[in-house]
Amino acid sequence: MSHAVTTAPDKPLVVLNQRTIWLIFGALMASMFLSSLDQTIVGTAMPTIVGELNGVEHQGWVITAYILAIAIAMPLYGKFGDLYGRRWPFLVAVALFVVASIGGGMAQTFESLVAWRAVQGLGGGGLMILSQAIIADIIPAADRGKYMGPMGALFGISAVAGPLLGGWLTDGPGWRWTFWINVPIGIAAWFIAYFALKLPSHRTTRPTDWGGILTMALGTTGIVLLTSWESLGNDGYDWSDPMLLGLLVGTAVVVGLFVFIENRVSEPLIPLRLFKNRTFTITTLIGLVLGMGMFSAMAMLPTFLQMSAGAGVTESGLLMLPMMAGVMLTSIASGFAISRTGRYKMYPVAGLVITIAGMIWLTRLEGGMSLWLFGAMIFVLGAGMGLIMQTIVLAVQNSVDPHELGTATSSNNFFREIGAAVGTAAFTTVFTSRLSENLEGVFGGLPEGAAPAGGTSGLTPSIVDQLPEPLRSGVVDAFADSLAPAFWYLVPLVAVGLVLALFLKEIKLSGEAGMVARGEAVVEGKETDILDR
Repeated sequence: MSHAVTTAPDKPLVVLNQRTIWLIFGALMASMFLSSLDQTIVGTAMPTIVGELNGVEHQGWVITAYILAIAIAMPLYGKFGDLYGRRWPFLVAVALFVVASIGGGMAQTFESLVAWRAVQGLGGGGLMILSQAIIADIIPAADRGKYMGPMGALFGISAVAGPLLGGWLTDGPGWRWTFWINVPIGIAAWFIAYFALKLPSHRTTRPTDWGGILTMALGTTGIVLLTSWESLGNDGYDWSDPMLLGLLVGTAVVVGLFVFIENRVSEPLIPLRLFKNRTFTITTLIGLVLGMGMFSAMAMLPTFLQMSAGAGVTESGLLMLPMMAGVMLTSIASGFAISRTGRYKMYPVAGLVITIAGMIWLTRLEGGMSLWLFGAMIFVLGAGMGLIMQTIVLAVQNSVDPHELGTATSSNNFFREIGAAVGTAAFTTVFTSRLSENLEGVFGGLPEGAAPAGGTSGLTPSIVDQLPEPLRSGVVDAFADSLAPAFWYLVPLVAVGLVLALFLKEIKLSGEAGMVARGEAVVEGKETDILDR
C-alpha cells in the first residue's frame, strides 16, 4: 500500500537514525512494562487484598476495573495521537498512572481500591496503545518484527514478573507496595519519555467526536456490568428485575447510538469503515476472543496455586515462570522469523492451536497436583500466546493508511480489551458462583462460631492454611473444583479465533515507517530524497 507523502515545511523533519530509534524504543519498553505489569501484579496479592478489605465475592472487579478503563482509554489515545501527535498524550498517561498508584496504595476500602485501579487503567491504556503506535511511526513493517518480538516478550515477562513481584511484596513489606513500587519507576519513565520522545505535535481544526466518546464509554461499561451481574452480589440473571432489564436495554440503545454517530461524524473515534478492511476485521475478532481467554486464565491461576496447591504467595509467582518462558521463546523467535521471511499468517494459526491445547489441559487442574505438571501446562499456554499477540498488531498496522496508525491500532486493541473485560468478568462470575456453592457445602454444617472470622468472604491463604482438617482439605478442593471446569467455557472462544485466522490474508510488509510515509520524518542519509519527492 502506497501513500502520498505530505511534508510540513514549517516544522523540521525528525531524522531517524539507529541511535534515535533505540532511544525511543527503550523509553517505550520501560513505560509499556509499567502498564502491563499492573495487569498481573495484583494477581498473587489479590487473595490477601480482598480478604483484608472484605471483598472476596467481588474480587474480579480489582482486575476488571483496570481492564475496563484501559478499554475506554485506548480509542481516545489512538485518535488524539493521530490528530495532535503522540508525545504529550504519552506523558499525560504516565502521570495519570503514577497518581493512581499512590491512591491505590493508600486505599482503605475495597471500593476505593477499585476506583483507583480504574484511574490506573486510564493511564495504562495510553501507555500500551501509544507505545505500539509510536513503534509503527519509526520502524517499517518489514523490520518491525525484530522490535515487536521483544515487546511481546515484555508482555510475557510482565505476565509472570507481576505475580512474582506481587507475591514477594505481599510476603514482605505488604500488598500496598504492589502499587507504591510504580511511583519511582513511573517518575523515572516520565522524565525518560520527556527527553527521549522527540515526536512531532500537530494543530488541527477537525472536530472532536464527543458523542462517540460518551456512547463508547457508556456502552463499554454497560457490557461489563451485564457480564459481571452475579459478581456484583445479585442472585443470578432474573430478567424480571427492572434494574437488570433496564441495564440491558440501556446498553443496547447506547451501542446503537454509537454506531449511528460513528457513521455520520467527520472524524469518528472508531471509524467503522475500518471493518471494510478484511485484515483489520479478522485480527480484531481474533484479539477479542483471545482477550476473553488469555486474561481470564492468567487472572485466577495464582489464586489456584495459593488456595489449592499449597503454594505461598511468593512461590505462586515463581511457579508462573514457565508461562513467561513460553511467551518469550515464541514471541522473539517469531518476530525475527517474520522480519527475515516477510510472512506472518502461520504464527497466529499455530499459536491458537497451541493455546487451545493448553486450555484443555488446564481443565485437569486439581488440588495437590504436581507443580512440574502445572508448569508444563502453563508453558504450553504461554507458547501459544507468544505467537499471536504482536503478530496480529503487526498485520493491522501493515494494512492501514499511515495517517490512521494510532486509530487502527487502538481500535484493534480496544476490542481485545473488551474481550478481556467481558471474559474476566464472566469467568470470575462462573468461578466465584461455583466457589460460593462449594464453600457453603464445606462450612454449611458447622455450628455457629466454628467458621472462620469474617465468613467465607474473609478467607485468605494464611487462614486456609490454619484451618483444621477436614475443613482445610474441603476448602482446597472447593477452589480446585471451581476453577478447573471453568476453562471449558474458554475453549470454544479460542476455537473461533482459530477458524478466523485461517482466513487471514497475508499482505507484503511495508518498507516505510509511518512518520516517513506521512512526511514527518526522514531516514538518516535520505534527507535529500524526501525533498525531491
